[in-house]
Amino acid sequence: MSQYKGIVGQKVVSYTTDPDNPVQGQVWYNATTNTLKLEGQTTSGSWATGGNMNTARRRLAGAGIQTSALAISGTADPPLYNQVESYNGSSWTEISDVNTAREEHAGAGTQTAALTFGGKSGSATANTETWNGSSWTEVADLNTARQELTGDGATNTASIAIGGAPQRTVVETWNGSSWTEITDINTGRGSFRGGAGTTTSALAFGGYTTTYVAVNESWNGSAWTEVADLNTSAGYGAQTIGSSNTNALACGGYTGTADTANTETWNGTSWTEIANIPAATANNGGAGTNTAGLTFGGRNPSLTNATYEFTGAGSPLTQTIDTD
Repeated sequence: MSQYKGIVGQKVVSYTTDPDNPVQGQVWYNATTNTLKLEGQTTSGSWATGGNMNTARRRLAGAGIQTSALAISGTADPPLYNQVESYNGSSWTEISDVNTAREEHAGAGTQTAALTFGGKSGSATANTETWNGSSWTEVADLNTARQELTGDGATNTASIAIGGAPQRTVVETWNGSSWTEITDINTGRGSFRGGAGTTTSALAFGGYTTTYVAVNESWNGSAWTEVADLNTSAGYGAQTIGSSNTNALACGGYTGTADTANTETWNGTSWTEIANIPAATANNGGAGTNTAGLTFGGRNPSLTNATYEFTGAGSPLTQTIDTD
């Protein structure tokens, strides 16, 4: 029988805590927990429960990544909230409020450099605010006031705003100081199931025209192209989970008859149904990517402050080896 030392050239190392960055296939002994550990990878996507938000709400926006995210504004039908919370991978902390409370808006950027735009504050708004890590500042408005839009962007100086109610095709990009109208999407819609990406590589999927649709459009920096549809037609899902037009996650939403727990991952060619979120949820916020996603808040069916973390197939996974 082959021994671990013979395979890798050294004995199993003992640590008091798990190593910070284990490599795939590494085996070690945790002397504190008295367990033998193996660094492998996931074979399918899965959801885990994260820390609850402080304020339950829906129709909120998100920005950032799984371990460093923002939950922005939203509603409890009523009131509208101007509250913003910051997530560190385990818990949420309230930070500086936005200036304009709103719902059905979009978010973009990072935990320390974010943008929120559009939405409804009594009526459809064009208001845009930027976050510098300590305060929110009102900046140049969208050219077209709208609610139920989607959008994303890597920073608060390069973002994209897509569609909106009622059945809008308009798309605008943000350069840090102003919004510019660019090529329209092919199918006008609002109440998107989600959007993802950047000003040069984006995706907009699902939503409502005169019915809930599975339409999926990809942006390459110059044109929108209809590509493979979602498996489930829905709107009102988690926004901004994904980093480009080849990386996106659709989770939750409303099908026209019921909220859904359906989750699908996009690889640039097709959508694949994977593990459902733990509770059917609509009007939820989102952040991260299709390998490390985050969704929070929404309704399921009542207002919720729940947070769920997604780990995609092929992601690192530390496992305990059963020696019995």
